[in-house]
Amino acid sequence: MSFLKKTLASFGIGSARVDSVLQQEFLIPGEKANIAIHVYGGATPQDIDNIDLKIYCRYIEEVPADNDKNKNDNYMGRMKRVPRDYVLASWKLPYSFVIESGQQRDFDVELDIPANTPVTIGDTKVWLETGLDVSMAKDPTDKDILTVRPTPTLDGVISALEEEGLRIRQVECEATKGFALPFVQEFELVPTTGQFHGRWRELEIVAYQHDDALELWFEVDRQKKGLGGMLSNLLGTGKLKRNIVIPQGTEPDEAGKQVIAYLESTT
Repeated sequence: MSFLKKTLASFGIGSARVDSVLQQEFLIPGEKANIAIHVYGGATPQDIDNIDLKIYCRYIEEVPADNDKNKNDNYMGRMKRVPRDYVLASWKLPYSFVIESGQQRDFDVELDIPANTPVTIGDTKVWLETGLDVSMAKDPTDKDILTVRPTPTLDGVISALEEEGLRIRQVECEATKGFALPFVQEFELVPTTGQFHGRWRELEIVAYQHDDALELWFEVDRQKKGLGGMLSNLLGTGKLKRNIVIPQGTEPDEAGKQVIAYLESTT
């Protein structure tokens, strides 16, 4: 075995490499992800101590700006937005092995995807990251962006809103407490046509999947007219907060109808 090859491999040159491939076109929250991991030997045999696979997403947390080391009076009391990475699902190989020069080793992995995995719309990103723990060498990694589609129930709700003239303007994961995950995904829609056009400025939705139901919270920002009507004055801020629970097994079209009827009756 060439000493030069071993030395180069320790710096990642001619080292083993890893490639992970999702076996389906996209992910659905609450279902399983089937992933094939391929490990390819390099120029020299190497000890692989571990394979570490994770599915990540990113959310935004607001923290006090005055936590910075370089404090400035102008920032006291202000907040800043900080991105956080969160591991949705993970897997590790329970044993080590040797990958010979030019050899290929394959591993099939099945992961449960959390029911509240965010949908990859707007600024929301979900990705797969796989690392090899290689003894005495630089650890190679593989990173792949994934597509996550809404569950049929949530898809029925979004489709119904779009049919009423609402368009998605922004989707973002924001930090919160009291849920299984440290964040919720917020959908911001604006009415461009239809019955809500001219009545609302925007609609914000947060969806949370329970074991037996989908719960949705709505926040409506009304369009104030002139000096503001009586309703606007009663609301104070011009915003309403509402929520609805849709039982598990509700057909997507029916879920959409329930949401539209609810918004019509409460806003």
